[in-house]
Amino acid sequence: MKNFTLLILVASLLFQTVLAKNEEQKAVLITGASSGLGKKIAEHLADNGVFVFAGARKQKDIDALSAKKNIQGIRLDVTKQKEIDEAVDFVREQGKGLHGLVNNAGVFVYGPLIEVSEADLQFQMDVNVFGPYRVTKAFAPLIIESKGRITSTGSISGVLMPGSLFGPYAMSKYAVEAYTDALASEMKKFDVHVSVIEPGNFKSDIMKNMRARSEKVLQSTQSLYTDEYKRLEGFTQADRSMQKEPTPVAEAVMDALFSDNPKRRYMVVPNKREADFTMRNQFNRINMLNQGHEFTKSKEELSSFFDAAVKE
Repeated sequence: MKNFTLLILVASLLFQTVLAKNEEQKAVLITGASSGLGKKIAEHLADNGVFVFAGARKQKDIDALSAKKNIQGIRLDVTKQKEIDEAVDFVREQGKGLHGLVNNAGVFVYGPLIEVSEADLQFQMDVNVFGPYRVTKAFAPLIIESKGRITSTGSISGVLMPGSLFGPYAMSKYAVEAYTDALASEMKKFDVHVSVIEPGNFKSDIMKNMRARSEKVLQSTQSLYTDEYKRLEGFTQADRSMQKEPTPVAEAVMDALFSDNPKRRYMVVPNKREADFTMRNQFNRINMLNQGHEFTKSKEELSSFFDAAVKE
């Protein structure tokens, strides 16, 4: 009888331990998790004990994600409000709450702004800008309940001065920057931290996709920017399979979601050249802003602004 009682006690303690562990496991939702950065982020979080609701559009991708430990694939197209609402209901029904939201789903449209079709530009904005807006708005009650975190995948293109043909994509990523700052201010009252991840060039299919689009445009239209398209086509022949895996991006997301001192912005680039180029671009913008008006600052005054900002 004593042995039986002891067995029951041990079993009860084990059950309570497992239950406590399940209650402590934080849940995060990621959009656009079927491939690329989203998939890497989902796998990295799951490998570190986070339960991931991984959004995807195709059933085969949902099934593949669900087969992984700590990942539950869910149908989620960020351009379809019905699927977003159903995803909210599904996550709430699981009873895990929601600690974090990662707005990662994104597309890349490029072309000269005086030629790109309104339909293509609308598609760019619908996914990259209205997607985070729709999804965050829908999941905000769950995030506020948990005093959780929200982060979005931006790009260094959202802070650089965009060159020819990159206007549509850069416009969308600039919008993500403004969205992040405004949302951060508004969510602060609920103890919800908001951040943006700004990746540089990591391993992806973006060059292959860009080249396919470039070839299609050159074959089907009489563009005023044929030379620019041809130059870009040559650039897209670069082998991106040799680029670094986007693991640092996933690590930045982990920090944004779980660090005691998360940052507003995480610039994550694969090398010093991209870091220097991005930072120099910001100083060039400040220099342009400072020129030719009655309140133009001297170099010394600008330096004092920088010193004050760094101290903060």
